[in-house]
Amino acid sequence: MSALLRTEGVAKAFTLHLQGGTRIPVLGGVDLVVNPGECVALWGPSGAGKSTLMRCLYGNYGAGAGRILLRHRGEEIDLVTADPRTVIEARRETIGYVSQFLRVIPRVATRDIVAEPMIARGMVKAEALARATALLTRLNLPDRLHGLPPATFSGGEQQRVNLARGFAPGYPVLLLDEPTASLDAGNRAVVVEMIREAKAAGTAIVGIFHDAEVREAVADRLFDVIPHQDAA
Repeated sequence: MSALLRTEGVAKAFTLHLQGGTRIPVLGGVDLVVNPGECVALWGPSGAGKSTLMRCLYGNYGAGAGRILLRHRGEEIDLVTADPRTVIEARRETIGYVSQFLRVIPRVATRDIVAEPMIARGMVKAEALARATALLTRLNLPDRLHGLPPATFSGGEQQRVNLARGFAPGYPVLLLDEPTASLDAGNRAVVVEMIREAKAAGTAIVGIFHDAEVREAVADRLFDVIPHQDAA
């Protein structure tokens, strides 16, 4: 089975330029393999670097060393060395990311926010809007909110928009950073179902789940994230 996402020796450190160039190592020598239909839960104490690794996998943070290999358009690309155009293309077609915060263009309607990544991948607008509506409804977001911008929504409502947008395109690889953190029990159960369905469709998932019940329900295995003092 060919991995959809894997890392080789990934390391990351931060330099505090306003603190005399103090260097803080966070990750070192991370070797991770995620196969189709598998959910790997990142595991480790607070501050171990789980969210940092997640942001490296998506390319928000540049890795200081190592390789992040993503199967994209039938071949592996290294997100550490790929040019910006290739990274943007991979995000549009291959790898999705549900963070803990919804970041969208102000004054755009919720339904359009969810439909946008599907339209960008070539889906007909009417079909994309219909799928967006179906996902928002499944996540129990009232229909009266679908046409409104989400800026004034509650944290839980914004997170459901975030989840709908992340799951809608059917990315081959999906990164989930605390996807159920601000949700009630009913909506957590919906997200668990969505993750299981994505796995059954062959999606490779990397997640951070502080909710033990959710983690046990969806994770196939745990991956220990251990901070290394020799991170690059």
